[in-house]
Amino acid sequence: MKKVLIICAAGMSSSLMAKKTTEFLKAKGQDVEVDAISANEGGKMIEKSDFDLFLVSPQTKMYYQKFKETGDRVGKPVVNIPPQAYIPVPMGIEKLGNLILQELSNK
Repeated sequence: MKKVLIICAAGMSSSLMAKKTTEFLKAKGQDVEVDAISANEGGKMIEKSDFDLFLVSPQTKMYYQKFKETGDRVGKPVVNIPPQAYIPVPMGIEKLGNLILQELSNK
């Protein structure tokens, strides 16, 4: 199973996105689990390297460079989520799910 972590401002809206994206990916037959945390914990979680991919939400993109540098150091990809893929409606969930599959296939 692949594990993906969304890093968000407070981790509340991203928790909904994570749950719906996991359901979307499971329905497509993908063994991917998506979780979410707040930006305060982002750096620590990237350091631990327990996830295969880290996604930075649009509202926390100001931390992207810092998270990317940490990801580069531990060998884990860190990617910004485009705003159109961060909407908890079916179209947004599908875009986020496809972004995850694309990034995981690049590893």
